[in-house]
Amino acid sequence: MDRGDEAMAQQAVGIIVNYRVGPKTQRSRECIIQFSHVKSASEACRLVGRKVAWQKGKNRIVGKIVGLHGRKGLVRARFRRGVPGQALGATIELAG
Repeated sequence: MDRGDEAMAQQAVGIIVNYRVGPKTQRSRECIIQFSHVKSASEACRLVGRKVAWQKGKNRIVGKIVGLHGRKGLVRARFRRGVPGQALGATIELAG
């Protein structure tokens, strides 16, 4: 395990920034996520394919990182169920 993987394991918490939106649509099953330790697209590429989980009380919604969003390290995650609006701005953790 190199230094980058150790830092990623320690700081495996991100923030849900927004839903994936278009000019006339909002996709509540896809979210844009920002991880504090990821600053570039090359670092974010290593997260693609990993699972993420949002939890509030007994509610736990699991998703998967499916791609990048831009060049500054943001990623897109697709969830099994739609994420509620109260999850925007909340923390999310890498589950696997």
